[in-house]
Amino acid sequence: MKTLQKTILALATGSLLSVGAQAAVNYGNGYTGQPYVAAKVGQFDLDVDGADDPTAYGVTAGYNFDPNFGMEAEYVGSDDADYRGGDIDAKTYGAYGTYRYAFPNSGLYAKGKLGVAKTEVEANNTNFAGASDFSDDDTNIAGGVGLGYAVNSDFSVEAEYDMLGSDADLMTVGAQLKF
Repeated sequence: MKTLQKTILALATGSLLSVGAQAAVNYGNGYTGQPYVAAKVGQFDLDVDGADDPTAYGVTAGYNFDPNFGMEAEYVGSDDADYRGGDIDAKTYGAYGTYRYAFPNSGLYAKGKLGVAKTEVEANNTNFAGASDFSDDDTNIAGGVGLGYAVNSDFSVEAEYDMLGSDADLMTVGAQLKF
């Protein structure tokens, strides 16, 4: 199942980038839609007693239909963090609609996103007496807010806070490359 999910995510990302590369739609104000990719790092905030929050690493592919509205697909995984002598691992897959508001004459922008995310949390705590392994796999409505800075027309940096469901949040910083 994990291989199938990764394959579907890779195909969706490839399709998104292919469509973005071929699209040349002019919206009347001289703006043409623009695809982008991003890399991010941060930390999951998991609601699991006795667990350290794992470091998160992720990639995003998106498409801005105009200066304000877009969509993005995202994968974020984690390293193993301590869980009562064992380890805990988290990952999330998401698809979102996005809205950006550019603050005039500054390069700063605010971002909001809303969509669906599948979050998987797996723990192995067999090293802790009386504990057992557990796995949590939820698909929820998810969303986030962020603040970014456009260094130039093709490169920006962004800080983001995502709410992935009742048991997981994600805080990241990343870099975005538009093409």
